[in-house]
Amino acid sequence: MRGAGSQARERRQAYLLVAPAVLVLVVVALYPVLAAVWLSLHRFILVFGERRFTGLENYVYLMGDARFWSALGNTAYFTAVAVAVELLLAVPLALLLNRAFPGRGLLRASVLVPWAIPTVVSARLWAWMFNPDYGLINRLLGGADINWLGAPGYALHAAILVDVWKTTPFVALLVLAGLQGIPEDLYKAARVDGASEWRQFRSITLPLLKPALLLALLFRSLDAFRVFDAIYVLTEGGPANTTETLSIYAYKTLMRSGDFGYGSTLAVATFLGVVLLAVVWLRWLGREEGRR
Repeated sequence: MRGAGSQARERRQAYLLVAPAVLVLVVVALYPVLAAVWLSLHRFILVFGERRFTGLENYVYLMGDARFWSALGNTAYFTAVAVAVELLLAVPLALLLNRAFPGRGLLRASVLVPWAIPTVVSARLWAWMFNPDYGLINRLLGGADINWLGAPGYALHAAILVDVWKTTPFVALLVLAGLQGIPEDLYKAARVDGASEWRQFRSITLPLLKPALLLALLFRSLDAFRVFDAIYVLTEGGPANTTETLSIYAYKTLMRSGDFGYGSTLAVATFLGVVLLAVVWLRWLGREEGRR
């Protein structure tokens, strides 16, 4: 039986081993967040050399800022539509990749190409294809005259299309991992009972795939809510701010206007939105895991 001194020594050793990781987390993750919160409580405009503590004044202004609510609406719409379409496309794609057929390995590798391309590169590629004068998209539509990135009704949906093209393979991989965890015996028993393919999908595949789908929903929602690079390369938030998301609005306020105080307030609002999404999805995921 170990004495109290031995247990205390082991506890100290455990703290010492964990301390470097905690220190890195504090420096890399916690400090920037706290610094942004502190800056958000100031009026800090670099070009004017002005920096003074104003408390919650920026947050009060934020509540009445129509441009903020517009950016929040664009962000929420982009997140909801993009993630929903990606999940709808990823399930049949994962079901196809899960089947045994010649060339399956090549197909699995090829569907990952859009995801492997850097976002800035793929966005620039799509910007050329969306060009109203010489772009491929209008040519495929029989010479249509649509300004995809210059018309308010099209620009945000064009950005959603780019995100769906790039990220659906990642979601399909997550769903594929879930599919491969379903025991084959369940399908054999269902076939013996005469269950059709659709019945097997509805009664076996879909219920057992729910944790993987929720995990994909969690990852993609958090990623889509802070979207920046794809939309910035395509439209820079235009036309008339109709594709401006929270991240782009915060960037413009910080880097173009030089208003570090209000820009930090927007960054904190974006961070809180991501945290809220994470809490909602994690609680949902936890309830689903508890029912299993």
